[in-house]
Amino acid sequence: MEEHIHEHKDNYEGNHKDSHKEEKTMTIPESEYLKLKDETQQLQDKVLRLQADFENTRKRQEKDKQEFVKFANEGIIIELLNILDDLERTVDLADSNTADWPAFLKGVEMILAHLYDMLKVHGIKPIEAQGKIFDPHFHEALMQTENKDLPEHTVVEELQKGYLLNDRVIRTSKVKVSKK
Repeated sequence: MEEHIHEHKDNYEGNHKDSHKEEKTMTIPESEYLKLKDETQQLQDKVLRLQADFENTRKRQEKDKQEFVKFANEGIIIELLNILDDLERTVDLADSNTADWPAFLKGVEMILAHLYDMLKVHGIKPIEAQGKIFDPHFHEALMQTENKDLPEHTVVEELQKGYLLNDRVIRTSKVKVSKK
């Protein structure tokens, strides 16, 4: 195999030192050159196919993600529809002239219990507020009231219940807080 070496001097601006870069020229048989050229073309084709496959996979995953987000709450919605059906039956009972008010109240309590159970299954739980020391991470003070019997900044009354979703606050409790 024949080898030719050419030297080039590069002068970089701002640097007065000469640096040397060697460029080599090699002679190879034509059959080996054609073989390398063919392998190079095959590799380029393979890279292009892999890039296309990757792009198709990325697009398919994006579409799957959008579908998942679109229907992610389907199970919860179905459970809520069952509760809605119970509420509609309860309202129909109340509208009838033969309404049995104790039975009506019992029906509403059962629906409420069903709703709390459904929320619990999905990681939702109420924030305990009544009698607790005010914590701005969990409570939002709407009012203050003087109370000498309780320590200052104690939640006296819960005006609206707050909730956690898997231990993260999704709605703070609206509360009335004691002051001296």
